[in-house]
Amino acid sequence: MLIFLIGFMGAGKSSQAKKLAARLSFEAVDLDELIEKANKQSVSEIFNLKGEQFFRKVECETLRTISEQQNTVIATGGGTPCFFDNMQWMNEKGITVYLKIHPGTVYHRIAPSKAKRPLISHINDADLMEYIMETMTERAPFYNQAKIQISGLNLRTEDLVNALQPFLEQ
Repeated sequence: MLIFLIGFMGAGKSSQAKKLAARLSFEAVDLDELIEKANKQSVSEIFNLKGEQFFRKVECETLRTISEQQNTVIATGGGTPCFFDNMQWMNEKGITVYLKIHPGTVYHRIAPSKAKRPLISHINDADLMEYIMETMTERAPFYNQAKIQISGLNLRTEDLVNALQPFLEQ
């Protein structure tokens, strides 16, 4: 079984993937970390040196390699569902869980570390909230295709397990 955690940057996908995987005795995989290992560059370096289009292609290819794994929770990148029919592919291969989060919460979570995030590293703090709101609106049609939607604010692992229970019993 594959469980894909999707949502906007700062939603807690990576930390929740580790917690959920531990709770279910699954493996946790962070898609960005896989890309970084395979390319021997950080996501930021890939964006800066080769561009977003190259990154999205590598991201798609890396995502597809995960399909061979079993009992894995995958933390995707925030944009992963929005390119190359990735959302449809993830829904076909496993359970997609959208960690919903308020734009203001995203701002407070990501503003301090924006230098590490290639899509926002160049945006000043005053324009960051506008970027978050616009991008969340653009990505919503993809995120909303998730099989499960759950609030990422104060999310407990038990809440995720309970939401997944009908799928785990199949």
